[in-house]
Amino acid sequence: MRLLSVVIITFNEERNIERCLASVKDIADDIVVVDSFSTDATKEICLRNGARFVENKFDGHIEQKNFAIRQAKYPFILSLDADEALDKTLIKSIRAAKLEETCDGYYMNRLTNYCGQWIKHSGWYPDRKLRLWDSTKGQWTGINPHDRYELFAGDANTKVLKGDILHYSYYSLADHYKQVEYFTNIASKAYYEKGMKANFVKLTFNPALKFLSAFIFKLGFLDGINGWRIARISAYATYLKYVKLKKRWQESA
Repeated sequence: MRLLSVVIITFNEERNIERCLASVKDIADDIVVVDSFSTDATKEICLRNGARFVENKFDGHIEQKNFAIRQAKYPFILSLDADEALDKTLIKSIRAAKLEETCDGYYMNRLTNYCGQWIKHSGWYPDRKLRLWDSTKGQWTGINPHDRYELFAGDANTKVLKGDILHYSYYSLADHYKQVEYFTNIASKAYYEKGMKANFVKLTFNPALKFLSAFIFKLGFLDGINGWRIARISAYATYLKYVKLKKRWQESA
């Protein structure tokens, strides 16, 4: 049987972290939380629930998650965000995965709760993620804040597990707009550092396409008023990201 390390990165997650830890306690052989110096009760909650607690300066989501991997005791790793938890079916699937040695990585679906509603469309489900893997065979990559885990071998052996990651994303519209400000700051900085620029098409058409994709093509209208809100705010986030990118280039001129 493979021993499992669960790794979680946090910052001021007292609202979510205990639920996350409770969902993995029966399958984890090691739980490590990497925290970027929270000022709330996150540390106390983690220690109370038996997690190892490591503090590390936050230099980006990708950087922090790769650092967290290096703190794990075992190479077989489940990576979760603090606002995520495992449902009962997924817990059973991961327990079974520990008993086999054949797969390099395991994908799982993520179901998001938005302002009290589980979102089944809008491009938010199944939102499949590679979250369980042999850490000697991959790493976190992507463009901050949109990280993704990639296995080194193109022919890596993977499978999809039954069950869902339950993602408690936004408790209110204010939470969503706050996250938009945070993520667009990070994204515009990452784009600027890569030499990417904003133009008329990106500022005008990309937001419109984002709305149409979420609300029409990905059936967001079936999610009701929250589907409309998700599509509208996603379009706004796309626009804001490029506005901030354009401003960075103007300020550097």
